[in-house]
Order: sequence, then C-alpha cells, then structure tokens
Amino acid sequence: MRTPILGSLAALATPFRQTRVDWDALARLSERQIARGTAALIACGSTGEAASLTQPEYARAVHSVVEAAASRVPVIAGCTALSTAATVALGVEAATAGADALLCAVPPYVKPAQEGIFAHIRAVAHATDLPIVLYDVPSRSCVGIADETVARLFEAQYVLGFKDATADLSRPPRLRALCGEGLMQWSGDDATSPGYRAMGGHGCISVTANVAPALCAAMHAAWDDGDRARFAELRDLLAPLHAALFTESNPIPLKAALACLKLCTNEVRLPLTRATPKTDETLRAIVAREEELAARRPALALALAS
Repeated sequence: MRTPILGSLAALATPFRQTRVDWDALARLSERQIARGTAALIACGSTGEAASLTQPEYARAVHSVVEAAASRVPVIAGCTALSTAATVALGVEAATAGADALLCAVPPYVKPAQEGIFAHIRAVAHATDLPIVLYDVPSRSCVGIADETVARLFEAQYVLGFKDATADLSRPPRLRALCGEGLMQWSGDDATSPGYRAMGGHGCISVTANVAPALCAAMHAAWDDGDRARFAELRDLLAPLHAALFTESNPIPLKAALACLKLCTNEVRLPLTRATPKTDETLRAIVAREEELAARRPALALALAS
C-alpha cells in the first residue's frame, strides 16, 4: 500500500442468498477480480452494503476477501460508521481480519466541521497501524472534505490515498499541488474516471469493475501504456454500462447485473429493494451487447465471462 496502485480497484458487492451472506459467492467474486486484472479489492464499502452488515458479518467478510486475495492484491476494508468510536471498532476488526488498509468516509448524517473530520480520521489512524484511504462522498455523507483538510491529513501521515466521488475533474492537480506526488488519488465515479486519469489520477475504485473487471483493467492499462486509441475505445465501450449501473441506488442495479451473469443473486438488504423490471431489462440488454462486442476482440473475450 506504500507503492502507488494504478488502474482498476473493485468496490466489491456483498452477495446474499436467502438474506444471509453468500460466503462462497464472495470468494468467487474476489477470485474473478484478481484473475481479470483488478489491482486491489475493497471489501465492505457502500457498494458492499456495509451499513446492513452485523459486526460479525463485517469481520468475516473482510477475512474472506483477504483469504481469497492471498496477498496477490491489497485488500482495503470499508471503515465508516455514525460515530468515531464505532468507526474505530470497525478498524480494529478489519486489522484483526488481515486488511491492508482502511477506506474511511465522513460519518454520514452527523455533518461534522472540517476540524471534526480531521480529528475523526486522526482517531482512527491512532487506533490501528493500517494506512487509511480518505473517501470524499458528499452525496452520502452530506459534507465534503476540503482540499486543505486532505492536505493536513496527508502531511500528518494519517492518510496515504484519496477516493474522490465528487466528479470534480479539476481536483487531482489541485491536490497534487498541495500534497505532491505521494498522495494516491482514485476516482470514485466510474463515469468520469477516464477524465480523472487524464487529470493525473491513479485509477478508479470502481462499481463497474464488479461486472466487467477485464474491460476496466484493460482501459486503465491502455492509459498507462500510452495507447490512447485503445483507451478511448474501452472508455466508450464501458460508458453505457456505467450509466445503467446508477439508474437506481448503488448497488441495486449492480446486484441485478451480477445475477444476470449468474455470479450471485440480486438480493439486497432493506431498506434497499431489488431492481425494477425496467432496470433488469436495461441491464440484460447492455450486458448482452458488451459480451458481444468484447467477444469480437480476442484480448477482451473473457471480460464479462462468469
């Protein structure tokens, strides 16, 4: 985690079967990601419905992904709760389960000031030896993290990376000016992740990678290889899938797409509900189209295979 991680990092879904976590499916999803070029796995983030998991489920899920990864790629554990004390408890569980790092957002609902955000992350950093990836997602937390707060946390060595779900493409160079080259910066928004790379970001913590890991990894590899034509081709191929996966609250459409690929059921936990028939129909059409297009390119033929 001290070396920059380039490319596609997958924000894993947590599969359910008859309301329980499907541990076998979680292991298969993790293995599929690694086999298809994903650079790191994020367990129990918002895409993984972490808020619906019990603490024992959370600990076992992180451990399950760590076990499946077998040190081949880093495992970053989502670590966000309503209070600092509860967040620290999650961090301790994740460290015990073998996670390589924590992904920490601003606690939702409570709307802390910037000084409170700084103190919150400092407390989590002091509670474990794990590095922290700071997660700015104001659509869920209701509070944005100021550039200056990111810089303070990085300078104090409380964070080493930043996940930006604001879709602000001017941010990577601003943060690089404040923090230097050492801060790892990943987009948290699939639709704008190609632009984020062009503006200096290191990659994307991706929802879409759950469905098309090889395509997502190949797009970022094309950028790193300087193959702008291939990068553009893959960017345009993935764009309809990005859009479809956010027609309802994440991960509702994602679970529908994974069910379409027979990778897990489409179950989500309340208060989320399963995808509407219209969303199901849209995703089936897009997945079928992308399978067909990928199959025409031998290097991408496995991208949507289960």
